[in-house]
Amino acid sequence: MAKSSSRQHAGGGRAGDAPSIPEPTYAERARTLAYLGRVGSLSTLSQKQPGWPFGSVMPYALDAQGRPIFLISTMAMHTQNILGDQRAGLLITQTEAEDPLGAGRVTLLGNVSKIPEEERPSVRETYLASYENAKYWVDFDDFALYRMEVVDVYFVGGFGVMGWVKAEDYLRASPDPLADAAPGIISHVNADHADSMLLLARASGAAEAEEATMTSVDRLGFHLRLKSGERVQGTRIAFPREVRSTQDVRAVMVEMVGQARQPN
Repeated sequence: MAKSSSRQHAGGGRAGDAPSIPEPTYAERARTLAYLGRVGSLSTLSQKQPGWPFGSVMPYALDAQGRPIFLISTMAMHTQNILGDQRAGLLITQTEAEDPLGAGRVTLLGNVSKIPEEERPSVRETYLASYENAKYWVDFDDFALYRMEVVDVYFVGGFGVMGWVKAEDYLRASPDPLADAAPGIISHVNADHADSMLLLARASGAAEAEEATMTSVDRLGFHLRLKSGERVQGTRIAFPREVRSTQDVRAVMVEMVGQARQPN
């Protein structure tokens, strides 16, 4: 998997020292969030009110490099703004999160321009793979495909987890291999293996934990929300090796739980 500069943890900046418990880089996490999203908020620069931002709900697809692709009409205000000034920002949020301020989000900054005619067939195919119903209007004369050339990225992973990501790091990164499977893994673990999560939490040093709930999982490990009385906190537990599938997660979890149950 392509990687950016270094594995990062909570904190700001473009790079950081490797944490004691490995995590995907901000670039990988931003790329994963963009991959999972389907609709963002596009901010363009208003032509009617120069200098003012103009927000629009914007479905998007991603190309292989993670660049957003838009299918937009010449009649739309955001299209008119782009034709006047290519600079734009696309905000993508983790919509299923209970707390929007504690959820992941990423802002892609870039220049948006119309797809060159020679690239249109392949880009058209990429867009329709995400939005099949768009086949009914993708070839209308007043619609065209546009692409954002990313120049900078800002990632927020929750409270206290934020930082700028270089565009080249974002474009080189790959979505986490568990991105699509993660919701099912989390649901299954919390429904059927809550006792195992508590065991792993205590084995990792949270001896006072009374409840442990998995909140996220990726190729390098997972996060737990721990509850002890009225106190709630989070912790991260690393996998003993990198995983790339649901089967891999099941195997390492069985191994980790078995080790945690062995007497010291």
